[in-house]
Amino acid sequence: MSISVNRALLVAIVSVVLAMITIQSGASIAKQLFPLVGPEGTTALRLGFSAVVLWLVFRPWRSLPSGRRDWLAVITYGICLGGMNILFYLAIERIPLGIGVALEFTGPLAVALFSSRRKRDLVWVACALAGILLLLPDMHGVDALDPVGVVLALAAGACWAGYILFGKKTNAKGSGGITVALGMTVAAAFLVPIGAISQGMALLSWDVLPLGLLVGVLSSALPYSLEMVALRNMTSQNFSVFMSVEPAIAALAGFVLLAELLTLWQWLAIGLVIVASVGSSLTSSQAVKPETE
Repeated sequence: MSISVNRALLVAIVSVVLAMITIQSGASIAKQLFPLVGPEGTTALRLGFSAVVLWLVFRPWRSLPSGRRDWLAVITYGICLGGMNILFYLAIERIPLGIGVALEFTGPLAVALFSSRRKRDLVWVACALAGILLLLPDMHGVDALDPVGVVLALAAGACWAGYILFGKKTNAKGSGGITVALGMTVAAAFLVPIGAISQGMALLSWDVLPLGLLVGVLSSALPYSLEMVALRNMTSQNFSVFMSVEPAIAALAGFVLLAELLTLWQWLAIGLVIVASVGSSLTSSQAVKPETE
């Protein structure tokens, strides 16, 4: 029984880490599309391709929700997923990627804080919060952030919180892949038309379509499926705290891919969020329970 619990926890941790790596890789590619089709067009390509790939892989028509309440949860999950995507892309058009991720993380951080039942969990939340604050620049300095970008990133964080909560709820009795496929379809249904109206035939350019497909797989189809696997094997609180490493991965991606040098304070921030993640993973095994006694 203990071996089974530990194996489930390991699967959850590996799934979360892989999801964060792929989604940051996809975000780097997505930014290259902004000059061609803007954030709206990029979001449309990302969600449209993701929905198609997920339907082909998971074939969700085999296990559709049966009741009104289940459909309402799926639709709400999809709206949160779509809102998180478009608001985040609109934000990083105005502010740096790493900062946008740090601000967006206020959503899952709030989930972790308000769902806490143990004092030691608050220690990991505090470490994550301290790291995020160190990643943020001085809002009153010469390099002050665009306030609209900040608000958009925070709004994306609110959608991220809804994505976690409703993702956990919709995934309670079904396949994570099917849940993501249905949610992605809902998101695509209202955001693909917006992108098409905004960018027109530019979305069908052969300079754009291959990158759009790659963004769809790396930024949505693959990481969201991995996150649903993680949510089946850990609590939403521990998932949220463990995701605190996302700003650190974004900062490291900037260093590796864009040759952005990190300051001492930024390295300290990375250390703090890693401490929060490791601490959460070490204690989460007590919250994960086997399905059968």
